[in-house]
Amino acid sequence: MSVLRGALENDRATLLCFLARIQLPVRLKFSVTNSIFLGLKATHFSTLTCRTTYLVKMADSNPSVVHPPYSEIIVVRHGETLWNVDGRLQGHLDVELNEVGRQQAALVADRLSKEPKISAIYSSDLKRASETAEIIAARCGGLEVIEDENLRERHLGDLQGLVLHEAAKVSPEAYQAFLSRQTAQHIPGGGESLDQLYQRCTSCLQKIAKKHKGERVVVVTHGGVIRALYRRACPNKKPPGKVLNTSINIFIIPDGNKWTAKTWGDVSHLNQTQFLESGFGGDRTSG
Repeated sequence: MSVLRGALENDRATLLCFLARIQLPVRLKFSVTNSIFLGLKATHFSTLTCRTTYLVKMADSNPSVVHPPYSEIIVVRHGETLWNVDGRLQGHLDVELNEVGRQQAALVADRLSKEPKISAIYSSDLKRASETAEIIAARCGGLEVIEDENLRERHLGDLQGLVLHEAAKVSPEAYQAFLSRQTAQHIPGGGESLDQLYQRCTSCLQKIAKKHKGERVVVVTHGGVIRALYRRACPNKKPPGKVLNTSINIFIIPDGNKWTAKTWGDVSHLNQTQFLESGFGGDRTSG
């Protein structure tokens, strides 16, 4: 330990050389005043941030680990469907991706495969989400996709299967309930309220975060769900724009109640020919 204390007391180069040689399965506690990057051979790569204390496990080589006690949840909206193009409300109806949606899924999968390792992939059990998740999983080490019905889109009752601009005439009561800003308002025909959607999907994500503390996890879900998650992280703000197909939205979830929305609506992996700028859903009309 005297050698270790000497390394910590000397300059940064001495510290880096010492850590590069050490192979003991111990945890070292650092408090630093400058942001430094520790490149550890056969060990975990860690960034030590200004005036923050971290525990670095010297023998851990898993690059999917992020700073505990946080979990980084990468929430991805499913790829495009034919019903998205038609402006048709899907809800819990099981609609597959179209060809554009599969291309979008391949692009987001390629992007995620080049980023720090993902430890698990979760998905809604509806085909448009699970197929997107399977494409991502195939590019990210062949991980098993864990399906969870609590990640489904909001149940839209009598509106499911209707084109939005026709819904007001076909089912006016359900349409008004759908547009209502009253979060306890159910949609006739077995549809959910916004409060029910919120409780279902935020509880699910909190459980995933608790199970994967200190890890990066992908969750593939739906526009309405992602907007509810944003409401959990930023209760006093409106989502800053649509949740486009295969957009990346990152939430930092600790043990406590405070969630952070780190990234919102990132579609930099797509170009203008590979997604609809006016793509249906991802806003108050999500479905």
